Amino acid sequence: MADYTKLNLKQDVEDMAPKFGFAPNMEARYARKPLGLEYSGVSYFRIAPDFRLPFGHRHAEQEEVYVVISGSARVKAGDDIIELTQYDAIRLPGSTPRGMEAGPDGAEIMAFGAPNTDNKDAEMLMDFWPAGD
Repeated sequence: MADYTKLNLKQDVEDMAPKFGFAPNMEARYARKPLGLEYSGVSYFRIAPDFRLPFGHRHAEQEEVYVVISGSARVKAGDDIIELTQYDAIRLPGSTPRGMEAGPDGAEIMAFGAPNTDNKDAEMLMDFWPAGD
């Protein structure tokens, strides 16, 4: 018998945004553990129109790729602002500080990361977005 894990990200993975006070502006479903991933991670995010995550983050080790599956978003990568539209993908090395906001129609985003660090290498960056930006 083949060894695999199948699940539906919207039905089978808990939305963690309410626990962190981001609902209804955000949906955050972290599938690494439910899928049993050993070496990588995958997450689904839905961000309300024009909502900006109030923090940024970076990793000591984990590289991430974000893919916009619907809508549009802006990613702040270091000091750069990058516009993303449907099916755009952006790779960010672990050391690059990053933050995100949805465009006027909102955004659905898939995030992929490796290696699996169990987020022990994550550093949250408060006051990431400049005031008035």
